[in-house]
Amino acid sequence: MREHYETPGREAGARNNDNLQRENLLKTVHSPLHSDPWRPHRRTHLLVKGWLLRLRGCLSCVCGIEWYCYVALGISTATLSYAMDLSVTKLIRAHKWLYWNLDGNSLLQFLCWTLYPACLCAVASSFSDSICPFSTGSGIPEVRTMLSGVEMPHYSSLTNFFAKFLGLTCTLAAGSTVFLGKVGPFVHLSTMLAGYLSNMCSLISDNSQVKSGGEMLTAAAAVGVSSCFGAPVSGVLFSMEVMSSHFALNNYYPCFFTAACGALTFRLFSVWSGEEETLQAVFQTNFSTSLHFLPIEILLFIFLGLLCGVVSCCYLCCHRRILEFTKTNSLVIKMLTTEKGLYSGVVVFLLASVTFPNSAGRFMASEHTMKQLLTSLLDDTQWTSISHNASVQEPPELGLQWGSSESPSFLSLAVFLIMKPWMLLLSCTLPLPAGFFMPVFIYGAALGRLLVEVVHMSSTTNINPGSYVLAGAAAFSGAVTHTLSPALLTVELTGQFSHAVPVLIATLIANAVARRGNRLSFYDALSVSKRLPHLASLTLASPQLSMTPVGRVLGGKTFHLQRSAGSEEIRLAVNTGTQTQIPVVDSHGSSIFLGFILRSELLSRRAETAEERLEEVCHIHQDTVQISPHVTVQEADRILNITGAQTLFVTEAGRLVGLLTQQEMKRILEDLAKEI
Repeated sequence: MREHYETPGREAGARNNDNLQRENLLKTVHSPLHSDPWRPHRRTHLLVKGWLLRLRGCLSCVCGIEWYCYVALGISTATLSYAMDLSVTKLIRAHKWLYWNLDGNSLLQFLCWTLYPACLCAVASSFSDSICPFSTGSGIPEVRTMLSGVEMPHYSSLTNFFAKFLGLTCTLAAGSTVFLGKVGPFVHLSTMLAGYLSNMCSLISDNSQVKSGGEMLTAAAAVGVSSCFGAPVSGVLFSMEVMSSHFALNNYYPCFFTAACGALTFRLFSVWSGEEETLQAVFQTNFSTSLHFLPIEILLFIFLGLLCGVVSCCYLCCHRRILEFTKTNSLVIKMLTTEKGLYSGVVVFLLASVTFPNSAGRFMASEHTMKQLLTSLLDDTQWTSISHNASVQEPPELGLQWGSSESPSFLSLAVFLIMKPWMLLLSCTLPLPAGFFMPVFIYGAALGRLLVEVVHMSSTTNINPGSYVLAGAAAFSGAVTHTLSPALLTVELTGQFSHAVPVLIATLIANAVARRGNRLSFYDALSVSKRLPHLASLTLASPQLSMTPVGRVLGGKTFHLQRSAGSEEIRLAVNTGTQTQIPVVDSHGSSIFLGFILRSELLSRRAETAEERLEEVCHIHQDTVQISPHVTVQEADRILNITGAQTLFVTEAGRLVGLLTQQEMKRILEDLAKEI
């Protein structure tokens, strides 16, 4: 019914509009597509949607949709890992084939040995920088920051995923020349994949209360490790130690489930491809059962732990110095900003020149791949005794590949241990996707091998060299990363459960030495260097930050509403405020905190508040989490992460002082990082 104040002209215009709408409706009804031109084949879409809804109903009868996403995450991550390994193996094999076919021409062999990895790394740097600059580096410091509650969308984008995957493939194809691994970037890849699966899970799930995002990301960190080594238990322990600031018990089972799916799929690919006959450890060893470690050997394992701890402290100190140098030297800054591809090519060319097999490379087993290096070090025979009996015509063992008539294995180990640290430190400056766990793992294995060879030369006691290689690998990598999961990783990698106790002892002692004095771990140093808002790393770099009160670093004045707010004040709050929970006080004069109202309620009831006051229209929620302004930043961050609250209300004597959200906490941590 029209109102009495409508004019005749307005009535005629409305009649014309009605006629136009009726004509458009008739055209739409008689259209053969029965829908707008932007969504054709609507009947097919509805049919497919109906079948998908039935499928969802059938799947939901067995278990929740999120568990199927966990299975998909494990299988897809393992598939990516195997595909990457297969591609890298073919590229390395092509490099070796070309190198050996140039035998007899030293110049061409040198150019082949140096230019092949240099070009691959230059392509990896240029491609990563042009597609997504955030894809370089390890990725673990960024993932740790995201798991602490900080949103970093640039590090989770689809372009970052493809750039990191292709860049990491090129980096690994450069071989042991650059001496880099894949664990860190692959954990980052798995978390990006988990983010997309989590979004899909929330879209297709009919339960609006499903909250699998945080659990999915935590499980992704575990499956990233298990898909690289086929080690699910150590993958979960790694996720607990390195990735999570706190580990909720409800993440425990999903992490193990996803890691087991990833590890099983990864090992099944090896069986299906014909590489192995059955499921077994990645570096399956067959240590002699007659060489059990003696009780007196515990002292040697303790000494090895101390040695690895001291060497790790020296390495971490040099790593922090090289990070500071790349941030302060003007020439390096310019090249890392504008000429990343050129910088990577020059550095890798230098490293490849040093490892050329016809020069210094013959003293470092430079022709071995990363996997061959670790496999040869795990040999359970004494290299010195084999070298002394080399006149006997027997098939050469892996240990003999470290030595020759010109350079005994003992000398090759010593040169390897002297040269690789500075080469690895130089590789850490490369702006490309790369991991750093496997290099330090192999370096620790070489330390253990050198110790056991020295002991064997000075004593006639028969000891198992492989056990010291395992202990050295776990102790040094654990000391560098400040974790204990490498001790379990060595057991899962090799299947040697009989040596778990001495390996754990060496790892514990190495960690005790490396952690003394609140020293930064490898990943903590990267977080501080990149100024990431990760509180655990910042407090290690500057312990006084943990004592900073929240009230000293809060932002400006907080916008709030009084209980008797009118329509004008409510409209101002809706148009200018951004927080989802708007605090309500008794009055602007007293600022006594009463609770909060949801911004969504104000938007839905804006018309009702035209004549009525706030307390008469909207419900004031009183189930709030309140903290004192004297609470430290570290305590406030822990409360945010554990409770999962969107907003912490800072009050003193019942009066509202300010708000603390995840975005505000991110700003606070970024400001604190600039002070270090």
